[in-house]
Amino acid sequence: MSFFIKNKNVLLTLISTILYFLFAYFLERTEFYKLTFLWVFLFGCFYFLIKQNNLSFTSLAAISILFRLIFLFSIPNLSQDFYRFIWDGRMILKGFNPYLFVPEVFIQQEFYPISQASELYQGMGELNGSHFSNYPPLNQLCFLIAALFSSKSIFGSVIVLRLLIIFADIGILYFGKKLLETLNLPIKNIFWYALNPFVIIELTGNLHFEPVMIFFLIWALYKLQQQKWVLAAILIACSISVKLIPLLFLPLFYQWFVKTNISTNKMKQSASEKDIIWKFTQLKKRIPRLSELSKLFLFYSIVLSTTLLFFLPFYASELIANYTNSVSLWFKDFEFNASFYYLFREIGYLFRGYNEIAILGKILPILTILFLIVISLFRKNKTMIQLITALLFGLCFYYFTATTIHPWYLATPIILSVFTKYKFPIVWSLVVILSYQGYSNPTWKENLWIVAIEYSIVFSFLIYEIKNINVKKLTI
Repeated sequence: MSFFIKNKNVLLTLISTILYFLFAYFLERTEFYKLTFLWVFLFGCFYFLIKQNNLSFTSLAAISILFRLIFLFSIPNLSQDFYRFIWDGRMILKGFNPYLFVPEVFIQQEFYPISQASELYQGMGELNGSHFSNYPPLNQLCFLIAALFSSKSIFGSVIVLRLLIIFADIGILYFGKKLLETLNLPIKNIFWYALNPFVIIELTGNLHFEPVMIFFLIWALYKLQQQKWVLAAILIACSISVKLIPLLFLPLFYQWFVKTNISTNKMKQSASEKDIIWKFTQLKKRIPRLSELSKLFLFYSIVLSTTLLFFLPFYASELIANYTNSVSLWFKDFEFNASFYYLFREIGYLFRGYNEIAILGKILPILTILFLIVISLFRKNKTMIQLITALLFGLCFYYFTATTIHPWYLATPIILSVFTKYKFPIVWSLVVILSYQGYSNPTWKENLWIVAIEYSIVFSFLIYEIKNINVKKLTI
């Protein structure tokens, strides 16, 4: 016992290993109290581990990989999306376009085009199996790789998918460390992401492909910091082609490219002349030079053309309609773990007597676009830290107003927070476990009081951080 007391890091690693093992192999999604107990204790171990000064970067990296490998042979227990991943990959392997065929149709016609089709359909559920795939092309490539290595075993496919996610997280560790070094930030900051129980459980454990998207995004930001913006544009397109979320970031790159440094004329002038020159100088500063606009235009062109190029192998006349219809479900049909949307919905019930999701689902994305435009034009986003902070708040504004926030969505705010002064996404990753309360009910129903507790904690910590950071700025 004295050995463990003297070596807290060994004890914390051992306890975490046991808890992760229990989580991976002995937990059902409906066991909310057991789930919460394991989650909270894992976060406690995570916090004390990351605060250990005697652990090197290499040791923490090895521990984070160890925790992920614990899940290697487990079947995801908090999400059933992986069944659809396997379905899509096997469909592509058989020559079917996943954007043109709905699983439900094959099952209804009793035509089974792939191995274990019935099991996969039952696993993904009727809701997932009743619409066209909405996973972008590079995500589909991951599914295809799983099908290539394991076309007849769900268990084998799960292992391949999980290895891809683990490799992506190792890549995030590598480029995240490099980016932190170039920004003169502590390299151990990356472990707020890499050792976070939320990240390990929701992404590695439950096979959500945010790590692959984040890998390309962090690599792109690192290359952008090196002024290699062409490669950065290609990498951002790769990120978009795994998950569409980085599309929201595109307006925020405006100031990164449009930078003007105009020196003032220090010759002797009268007060009126100085006033005129000062106003003229300020006006010029607001007008981007042609070369800068050209570079920005090329950057956007490379991102969008590369993204379209990835979709090209799947092109068909029905592709756009099918894909947009599937994506639109997240705006006009689905509701889960929302914050401000639930408030707006209750106001709609109060005055109109029915759910206003059809209207709110159109208005709220417009608010996000307006917010992104405002911070793109009027907030300083010229340094990499300023840019990443803008990405963080732009994305969180979207999440705060969205109709559906699944827990794994928080992976991107968490990694962005690593490079900023803000840690509210870490707090959010702790309390998001409350959203699983709905699964403890046989009929699945959210308790809005619990949702309110979750977001009250998140917003309280966010306000605290904003006030605290602003006070520090004033005292410097």
